[in-house]
Amino acid sequence: MDEKKLKRINELARKSKAEGLTRAEQEEQAELRREYIEAVRMNLKAQLDNIDIREFASKLNTDVYTLEDVISSLKKPGRDPRDEMPQPILKSD
Repeated sequence: MDEKKLKRINELARKSKAEGLTRAEQEEQAELRREYIEAVRMNLKAQLDNIDIREFASKLNTDVYTLEDVISSLKKPGRDPRDEMPQPILKSD
């Protein structure tokens, strides 16, 4: 994502807090946010693809298999294991 778009994201965020956004600005902000999040995800995936797993496992004092599992999980955006767990029972007053 280029510097111009990042600047616009920040401008819209400030305007949203100060005075609110028009419908067109809200749509622009949503689209810019989607682009930003996608760029971050692609960057993270590229960095994870370039990790020397054996060297990193040694630095972290863990085994290669565990690190491979963690990296493969990080490459799957939107997967939250909490969704598969039972909901907690909260105490009510």
